[in-house]
Amino acid sequence: MAKTLATQLVDQLRSAGVQRIYGIVGDSLNPIVDAVRRTGGAKKGGIDWIHVRNEETASFAASAEAQLTGRLAVCAGSCGPGNLHLINGLYDANRSGAPVLAIASHIPTVQIGSGFFQETHPDRIFNECSVYSELISSTDQAPRVMQSAIQHALAKSGVSVITLPGDIAGQDASAPTPAPAHFMPATVVPAAQSVRALADAVNRARKVALFVGIGVQGAHDAVTEFAAKVHAPIGHSLRGKDFIQYENPSDVGMTGLLGYGAAAEGIEDADLLILLGTDFPYNQFLPGTTPAQVDRAAERLGRRTDVDIAVHGDVSATLQALLPLVEQKQDDAFLTEMLRKHDRLMNKAVGAYTRDVERMRPIHPEYAASLLDQAAAEDAVFTADTGMCNVWTARYINPLGTRRLIGSYLHGSMANALPHAVGAQFAYPGRQVIAVSGDGGLGMLLGELLTARMYDLPLTVVLFNNSTLGMVKLEMLVDGLPDFAVDVLDVNYADIAAAMGFHSVRVTDPGDIMQAYRDALDNPGPALVELVTDPNALSIPPKITPGQVLGFATAMSRVVLNRGAGEAVSMARSNLRNIPRS
Repeated sequence: MAKTLATQLVDQLRSAGVQRIYGIVGDSLNPIVDAVRRTGGAKKGGIDWIHVRNEETASFAASAEAQLTGRLAVCAGSCGPGNLHLINGLYDANRSGAPVLAIASHIPTVQIGSGFFQETHPDRIFNECSVYSELISSTDQAPRVMQSAIQHALAKSGVSVITLPGDIAGQDASAPTPAPAHFMPATVVPAAQSVRALADAVNRARKVALFVGIGVQGAHDAVTEFAAKVHAPIGHSLRGKDFIQYENPSDVGMTGLLGYGAAAEGIEDADLLILLGTDFPYNQFLPGTTPAQVDRAAERLGRRTDVDIAVHGDVSATLQALLPLVEQKQDDAFLTEMLRKHDRLMNKAVGAYTRDVERMRPIHPEYAASLLDQAAAEDAVFTADTGMCNVWTARYINPLGTRRLIGSYLHGSMANALPHAVGAQFAYPGRQVIAVSGDGGLGMLLGELLTARMYDLPLTVVLFNNSTLGMVKLEMLVDGLPDFAVDVLDVNYADIAAAMGFHSVRVTDPGDIMQAYRDALDNPGPALVELVTDPNALSIPPKITPGQVLGFATAMSRVVLNRGAGEAVSMARSNLRNIPRS
């Protein structure tokens, strides 16, 4: 029996190490699905088909798997509306640097361009969220396109999309399969002249500070050694948290709207700020001082703020070349002051409301997050919904050097935590995977609880249910607007999860939180812990501008006029604890 093109393409994915494809079966995608069936599944050296409830989950799950493992992950959608659902998760994957390949099946070739049923043009639609997007139009062309898609996704750490008409997928293969080109990623070594310029600037500066991002992955020891030599405080972005916060005596926290600690002040007060492996987009949180920047992607240099010294290179390679040229600084007063201030802020602001609240209702989310940090395993994988869940995980989950924390940090999509957790749990079946979800996000893709139950995944959903869109409320208040249309129906999600076969519990008493966590994390199948939390607990940034204060004051006066003083007083009481104190 002749090999079909679909079988040939699936064999190419097997050669690339792919173990599963996330998606929903149907019509034009059926030849690929059948080819996957014929592989016998991952336990027999083949590929598993992971049946999700929405293709958006397929792409988010693939994104999580690729981010956590660094390996190629695959998702698929049938023609028209099927593959259109992939787009949100593909944006997330591409912006996160995740090597993902998406198979977007297409209508029959003879119908393309005729306004046929379910006709779209995936080869055009996915251009903006991919590093490679091509239409397969013949069996002779297809194997080379598949190989190119695989290479682009891995080499450029992004999304590749192949658009595959179902009638072509079902035809006999007609071209040889190209040999896979396995490669090791290269190190970008900086130019000696750039390193010398940076070293001279460091040696001239009295107060040096570092602000680091995900580009310091694998460079933890080099960064902390350099910081110790020049007595530099180290602030970080949320994506850099996993790779620099642990075992770091120079850590001063995170800046930005979600931030905490003394990072904002440490950055502001430095004579020389060095940006290491970060493309931090919020330039309003960067100082007016012109910094130096190191990045392996030259196109990012100077993209967010003007830089005096731009160094094109990997962080590890750059610091390896830089360290011998840098003089040991003797004055550690700047670092000492920033560490003292960081400790004070962490205890009085970030840490203040995780103590003495065991009986306060509704549950304060900071306290619940701090207990989750204690209950979770040392190698747990956390996925966080966009919004207030990002804040609580950023501030209270400690990475330890063994944990991972991912979210839709660059794309900022709601509803990402549960789909990300699905992909993470398939990638690491033996590790705790914890989806930290908000009720707004979980409600958007609630059906994916069925996916977790169908495969009996031992993931745990920790649901912060405040019956409001908390981050949107904060945005409105900062802009001087009263919160409007942010409240949602109070739903008992624990009952819904129980009906789906989850171990589930609804917690209203803070004294019951830790036992609920332990029972859920010990459960061999999917579990959900619903925490009924304070709807007025909002994220106060570590550095508050006069404009933000004015916005809050204006908004509160409007809340008083429109809804009465009681609600404004309640909101103030819930958030005074988070206001940074010098």
